[in-house]
Amino acid sequence: MSPTSELEHRLALDESPYGPLPSVRAALRGARIVPNRYPEYLPRRLPGMIAERLGIPPEQVVVGAGATGVITKILREFLAPGNGVVMATPTFDGYPLLTETIGGRAVQIPLTADGRQDLDAMSDAIDACTRVVVLCSPHNPTGTRIGQVELEGFLDRTDPSVTVLLDEAYIDFVAVTDRLGATDLVARYPNLVVTRTFSKAYGLAALRVGYAIGAVPVIARIRRWQLPFRVTALAETGVRACYDAEAELAVRTAAITHECGRLTEGLRELGFAVPTSAANFVYLDTCRPAEIDRLGAAFVRDGIQVKHCGTGIRITVGNAAATDRVLAAAR
Repeated sequence: MSPTSELEHRLALDESPYGPLPSVRAALRGARIVPNRYPEYLPRRLPGMIAERLGIPPEQVVVGAGATGVITKILREFLAPGNGVVMATPTFDGYPLLTETIGGRAVQIPLTADGRQDLDAMSDAIDACTRVVVLCSPHNPTGTRIGQVELEGFLDRTDPSVTVLLDEAYIDFVAVTDRLGATDLVARYPNLVVTRTFSKAYGLAALRVGYAIGAVPVIARIRRWQLPFRVTALAETGVRACYDAEAELAVRTAAITHECGRLTEGLRELGFAVPTSAANFVYLDTCRPAEIDRLGAAFVRDGIQVKHCGTGIRITVGNAAATDRVLAAAR
């Protein structure tokens, strides 16, 4: 294929290739929004809606402009200049960037050889200046998961004065039987905060809706950074419709999971090291610089946008045509 001026497959930001679920799209189109009226000054309805869904009090929920907006509040509350944030590397770009913006120090711990977060090494890296530890399950960019026992062991040996931020942005792609018990965990560990988003599986990235759950005192501290009028009425409509569309979501995530498996196996057959992903992306691991350059040129030539992560490449799972195109370019 000849070079294109506009990339045809946007596979860099882990967006849904399908957009909002059909019933959610219909709800957004039919929303009775009054443009000249402000939304809630500080959000109450949306946290209440999420809390009811999770079976916890509204006081345990804080919302923001996507998960990134909530993460920003968490770091602003718990970090002072010079404080450390222990995180894996590579990870979501926002963590080192926001840490440094706030004046903190990113303590980056390499992944294990199989693309997992090294919880033992992360635990050893916690010192008197550490205020936050970031864990992701599934991990961005490898898609690997943290097991329940593994996480509980980490929390048991972490000083309660250190906030543990568990990023579950991709939780909706994980089989229900494999998910961590987030609400039970925050009840048992007051220093644990779990973040989630409606940007990924639900396809509402443009509406910017994310939230965190945790113990009431911790959430109250985070909520102090809530800015007025930041949650739109359209976001409320979207979340309500998403919660009414679980059957549609199951079909959507099954389709993406199928393509994820097909893309993983296809890349492995071509000789690439690809960790088993529980998210909506795959990771080409341990790529040599020359190989990254070659692959990058091939993807650009074939109209494919991917994410470069140090010594690897993350590829969002798209539709069947996108999978075929990626495999052809990699070949």
